Amino acid sequence: MSRINVGDCISELNLPAIDGRLFSIEQVAGRRYLLSFFRFAGCPFCNMRVHELVKHYADFGPNFTVVGIFDSSLENLQRHAEDHHAPFALLADADNVYYRRFGVERSVWGVIKGLVLRLPRILHAVFIKGFIPRTIQGNITTMPLNILVDENGRVQYAHYGRDEGDHIPLMAVREFALSGKVPPNTI
Repeated sequence: MSRINVGDCISELNLPAIDGRLFSIEQVAGRRYLLSFFRFAGCPFCNMRVHELVKHYADFGPNFTVVGIFDSSLENLQRHAEDHHAPFALLADADNVYYRRFGVERSVWGVIKGLVLRLPRILHAVFIKGFIPRTIQGNITTMPLNILVDENGRVQYAHYGRDEGDHIPLMAVREFALSGKVPPNTI
């Protein structure tokens, strides 16, 4: 398990999508995209993030997409994420094949830190948005990983979350989507 680095090429990724079809990374060839590794499918932080990505998806322009991967079985992903009606791929990696390949990290401290530092966000996700973790299938200590990939399939930025709710800012995603440049304050 090693971290993904700037300049690495994303050339192979095949997983079941929320609609039951097999997703292949070739489906996003020629487009910029955010490759986002989430925690388990019932994670309130993750569902809040998917909600935000869906809400702002049109702001990213027509030549950009998102590929979200969950530490989950397909059935569990469908149970927790179908209501998002995401206009982008949501995938299930029940065996953690790509989590290991991309060096997705796990941290008990990151879970505790996220609960303490992001308490208002998790309360909003659970009590206002209704993202209640009905089941926890997947590793609860998985930390998020966000990767910005250019139209040639090359990694331009990798953000390894320091806690369970730590994602690359949406403004940085938008700037990359529209310009192909990673904002300097992101790095």
